[in-house]
Amino acid sequence: MILDVLENADRYLALHKGFVQAFEFLRRSDLQELPVNTYEIEGERVYAMVAKDPGRKKGDALLETHEKYIDIQLVLAGIDTMGWKAKSLCQQPAEGYDSEADIQFFADKPDAWLPTPSGTFAIFFPEDAHLPLISAGQIHKVVVKIAVNQA
Repeated sequence: MILDVLENADRYLALHKGFVQAFEFLRRSDLQELPVNTYEIEGERVYAMVAKDPGRKKGDALLETHEKYIDIQLVLAGIDTMGWKAKSLCQQPAEGYDSEADIQFFADKPDAWLPTPSGTFAIFFPEDAHLPLISAGQIHKVVVKIAVNQA
């Protein structure tokens, strides 16, 4: 898991070849104006989802993990207090892994809470269980999904 500001994104480009396209998209000058939608960047290998969602309470959500995709979650407005726990420490699966949706939920409690304000991003790898959208207000964010295996 990585938490940082967009100005430092270049430090992470070497971690995965899809990060170059992901951060190019996140630096678009019109990012704030993009409508809620899904945006293809490089087919199914790299794509973005712009969302405006109401925040949830900590007790109203479950940790989630993904096996096929890395998430880069950039907050555009609001504060998203994201929960985190190492997937290897999760002991309470709420259901099995859904390969179609690339998601598994866990009822474990996060080990850390990360207040993520506007202009800040979090990167969650498959080994990171995360719990986003925790806020008292609305959150405007972009989630870029990067396929772990890029052939």
